Amino acid sequence: MWRHQLLGQIARGHSPTTAAQATARAKPGGACNGRCGRNAAPSRAACRALPRLPSPAAPVKPRRFHSATHHHQEPVPVPAHTYTTLLQRSAVTADPHLAASLHAALLKPGLISSEIFLSNHLLIAYFKSRLHRHGLRLLDEMPRRNVVSWSAAIAGLAQGDLPREALALFRQMRLAGCRPNEFTLVSALNASSFVGATGTGRALQLYALAVRLGFESNVFLTNAFLAAMVRHGQLADAVQLFDDACVRDVVSWNTLLVGLARHSCVQGWILWRRMAREGVGADGFSFSTVLSGVAARVSLASGLQVHAQLVKIGFGDDVYVGNSLVEMYMKSKCLVDGTRAFNEIHCKDVVSWTEMAAGCLHCGEPAKALGILSHMMLDGVMPNSYTFATVANACASLTDLDEGRKVHGYVIKLGDDSDVGVNNALIDMYAKSGSVSCAYKVFQSMQLRPVISWTAMIMGFAQNGLAREAVELFDNMLFKGVAPNYITLICVLYACSQGGFVDEGWIYFNAMEDKFGIRPGEDHYACMVDLLGKAGRIEEAEELISRMPFRPGVLVWQALLGACRLHGNEAAGKRAAEHALALEKDDPSTYMLLSNMLAGQHNWDNAGRVRGLMGDTEIMKLPGSSWF
Repeated sequence: MWRHQLLGQIARGHSPTTAAQATARAKPGGACNGRCGRNAAPSRAACRALPRLPSPAAPVKPRRFHSATHHHQEPVPVPAHTYTTLLQRSAVTADPHLAASLHAALLKPGLISSEIFLSNHLLIAYFKSRLHRHGLRLLDEMPRRNVVSWSAAIAGLAQGDLPREALALFRQMRLAGCRPNEFTLVSALNASSFVGATGTGRALQLYALAVRLGFESNVFLTNAFLAAMVRHGQLADAVQLFDDACVRDVVSWNTLLVGLARHSCVQGWILWRRMAREGVGADGFSFSTVLSGVAARVSLASGLQVHAQLVKIGFGDDVYVGNSLVEMYMKSKCLVDGTRAFNEIHCKDVVSWTEMAAGCLHCGEPAKALGILSHMMLDGVMPNSYTFATVANACASLTDLDEGRKVHGYVIKLGDDSDVGVNNALIDMYAKSGSVSCAYKVFQSMQLRPVISWTAMIMGFAQNGLAREAVELFDNMLFKGVAPNYITLICVLYACSQGGFVDEGWIYFNAMEDKFGIRPGEDHYACMVDLLGKAGRIEEAEELISRMPFRPGVLVWQALLGACRLHGNEAAGKRAAEHALALEKDDPSTYMLLSNMLAGQHNWDNAGRVRGLMGDTEIMKLPGSSWF
């Protein structure tokens, strides 16, 4: 019966009673509480079988367990090598929380002050986690410091983009009387590569110290000094150091190859040939450098030689080499070969796709460049800011506003709408597609507006017939304290030419050298000649050409010829055409301007002769195109 009562209590949600309690309740007279109930007389055996509860007045005594149960044990100390392993893991993962937690754990047993190797590991963990202030504070609080401590801190500052602080700490180390080792000097030399004009002198002093300390045969020091010379543009000193070095490795060759590829393609190619003659085993970085920096600029034949070498050695599957190979072919406008090199890359990254899109655009295939974005995302590769800028430029070339808006939507969705380069490309795309209002909205949404952003917006206004807005935006740019560059002044003079603002044009042109420190070039003079010519001031335009500090180019004379066609000044137009043809007789623009000018004056015979002259010399007029 008690079992049924227990199940009923559970079903009703009551706390279940024990079997003994259920048995007692099932008997007449109710439960027994150790003393028999007044209405019941159970047997002594039944009462002894039930659990006896203590009296409420009686104090409850705690149960006694074995003495070993509550015996206080001292915590087992964590061995030092365990902390070392954890600190190394913190440095590898660059986890700042783990580094700070381990620092706190080391403070309690006092290991941080007694074990210098633990302090050094903690220093490395802090600097790898980019907690530079914590690392410097720990270095200051260390009771004992050795060369490893100083080297770890100097390397951490140098790798953390704090080169001046790294060199200052190196000087502090020298003042403390600690002798640097080769690792300290390598870090200091790396820091000297990024400190501007004074870096060359500091690098020379550091290398002189390395020689004095007997490290001149250390290849890591040689490479660090070589990199410092290359970064500061001291190529002659770098070549001399390279030739005089008693030991060289592939890093030495790559470092000099990068420097020469940036400044002298021919010298870089000569070094690459020398590298092959001396049997130096080139690596993927070597091939990537020579492909992207040398081969495409020297000749396509040179690039083909490098391609054959990398296939022979076995670097065809390297993604970085493959990206450089695509770049080389695309720069040479070999779209088919570049596409084949792209397809042979097994694991394509975002650089591969972006390089392919930029190559299609460079080869005059903006529609193919536009299709790269969708294929890229289907392949599971997320585009970056360079990809978006390239695809936006493709939309600008196609003047495809709908596709441009899709790209803009992708940019906003993926959070790249704050990138300056992407926004500049969007401004250019919207302006070339005729949506100046959208271009201006993008411009206004930018928090940082460098001069190139102002220039793109000024040109966008000018190209869409909003010359007054372009000039006002230029004035606003000057009011904001942004200095114009060479291209900005071309754009504002072009805007003045489109709007016929002669006075403003002269003001900006005369202020170029005096106020902005920019010498006017041929493009600026061409804009001024066009401005004066459209205003009917042909003689003033000719006078400006005669006062040019250098020989006028074809562009200037064609601007004058166009103005003469507009106003019917046949004599000045013929003079301009003679000068233009003397400079470049195969330019079809000059023939077409001269022919149209003569036809406008009803001089059909001479206009026909000019057209016939074009046919005799096989000069073809460039076909026009329209998107409407």
